[in-house]
Amino acid sequence: MAKEKSLNSNPPKRKKLPSNDSEDHVQEIIDNKKKKKRMDVEEAPVQVPQVTIAADDKKTKKDKKRIKKQMREQTEISDQPTHELEGVEGEEDLSPEERRVLERKMKKILKKEEKKRLKDEGKTLQKAEASGATASQQALDYLTCWAESRMEWKFQKTRQTWLLQHMFDSETVPDEKFSILLEYLEGLRGGAKDTTVQKALALVQESGQAPEDKVVQQRAHRAREVIQLLS
Repeated sequence: MAKEKSLNSNPPKRKKLPSNDSEDHVQEIIDNKKKKKRMDVEEAPVQVPQVTIAADDKKTKKDKKRIKKQMREQTEISDQPTHELEGVEGEEDLSPEERRVLERKMKKILKKEEKKRLKDEGKTLQKAEASGATASQQALDYLTCWAESRMEWKFQKTRQTWLLQHMFDSETVPDEKFSILLEYLEGLRGGAKDTTVQKALALVQESGQAPEDKVVQQRAHRAREVIQLLS
């Protein structure tokens, strides 16, 4: 019994591993864990992002807006209407109904631009007519001021040039104004005088080729008076 107690009281001691073997064992465990983790990452399934219907709808809307913008740009560049969508990027994605909608919009845009152009041309024509009427009235007023208010009158080359260009036309310069203009021409000098005489001679020659034309003969009559005055 005494021997058994002595045996139980002194259990056998475990054999210690050398320090180098212990460190190698720990390193091996760490390497195995890293290797296992790496294999788990490589074997993990790759998650492919799913394209939702909402994203597809947004992309389709963006494509349609881009196509409409290109159609408007082509409409502004070309003055000729077109019913084809050739050369539009993404044309194959349009349905027949969408193509018809775009064509109708193109027609409306072209029609609107045509109306605007005609309106602008009409305004320009009216403005030109108004400015022409103002020029004639100002020239005649200039002549009247020379005859009636010589103290207030001032020489204006623009008004004189207009009178010299239109004085042979009885509709533009009435007879009562032409008689005043003849008095005004008495003081004409230099290149303006020479040019006026040459124009009057040309009108007289023209009248010989159209003896039955009343307008031509009327101009020739005034031209003869101018030639007689300035020669």
